[in-house]
Amino acid sequence: MLSQQSAAVVRASLPAVGGALGEITERFYARLFAAHPELLRNLFNRGNQASGAQKQALAGSVAAFAAHLLEHPDRRPDALLGRIAHKHASLGVAPEQYEVVHEHLFAAIAEVLGEAVTPEVAAAWDEVYWLMAHALVAVEKRLYEESGSRGLRPWEVVERVAETADVVSLRLRPADGGPVADFRAGQYVSVRVALPDGARQIRQYSLSGAPGRALRQITVKRVRGGAAPDGEVSNHLHARVREGDVLDLSEPYGDLVLGDSAGRPLLLASAGIGVTPMVAMLAALATDGHRAPVTVVHGDRSPADHALRTDHATYAAKLPDASVHFFYERDAAPGTRTGLVDLTDVAVRPGARAYLCGPLPFLRAVRSQLIAKGVAPADVHYEVFGPDLWLTQD
Repeated sequence: MLSQQSAAVVRASLPAVGGALGEITERFYARLFAAHPELLRNLFNRGNQASGAQKQALAGSVAAFAAHLLEHPDRRPDALLGRIAHKHASLGVAPEQYEVVHEHLFAAIAEVLGEAVTPEVAAAWDEVYWLMAHALVAVEKRLYEESGSRGLRPWEVVERVAETADVVSLRLRPADGGPVADFRAGQYVSVRVALPDGARQIRQYSLSGAPGRALRQITVKRVRGGAAPDGEVSNHLHARVREGDVLDLSEPYGDLVLGDSAGRPLLLASAGIGVTPMVAMLAALATDGHRAPVTVVHGDRSPADHALRTDHATYAAKLPDASVHFFYERDAAPGTRTGLVDLTDVAVRPGARAYLCGPLPFLRAVRSQLIAKGVAPADVHYEVFGPDLWLTQD
């Protein structure tokens, strides 16, 4: 994939570029939003920009892609590219936007590294960028063709259900009365809202209802206590959106979906609002008549904080060979456990395929425990809400 000449230059310059990626992405976003303020208002998550999480995710993905090209020159990092492409497709990213990113990213690299960016270094990293960009454009093109749309569509809220004190489910139908395409359990949609300051911010929410229904359901946890604009969309949905209101939704995207699971043991582990795709998966398994063992694991602050708890338990009970393990930090009832999720005493069947969703510390801890129990790393699939910072941490 990467030419031999460029590979040698990237290998030699990767420590310098990698070490400066934090500053480079800081300069990049400053330049990008100065030239295109509409992107910050209407596309990029202002909360993630304020916290620096999106900058870390960009730096981690670029570094991971470059390292992969050097270590595995004959293979594409499809898992990395797929996760990014699904997010881009849900936002409606267009191929020409990669030109805009290229302009400001390489200007930022030159500003930060100065004379170290020789023509050879610039050419080598230009090759890395366009290999990644063209691969993403190709995957996104396929996703758009499969969904039949690249835009957002108005959906009317037909029901609002308070799941917990901080979690609400919204059930929606197309405002135009048109057909509803099916989705794969575990996928999410982008939701765009008009905020009081005129910004049109977009967030992703997992589809928490069963596939195959005429309605879409999203379940939203209110983000409390963060500095503005953290949680501005979730708080808007909680405080202002009621039955009869209209939201703009994308088609379903996301690569945390059940593969060919017939006959294979499964483990579905979640924490907090990470329960949402797992409930959809359990509903799909129950509908499809899945008969192989399924282990259900969930961790939460308390039973009262466990969103969709009844659905979580009910769908699991419909499976002929399911075991359920709920962990609560407080107020654990008989039949549940007190404390954080711990798989020490949870049986994991040989050949199990695992699906995880929740905060990054939870994902890392559960993945490590699963691998220690003999689950193959390739069989551990995950979704983290917000920017994927997995690759930026050791």
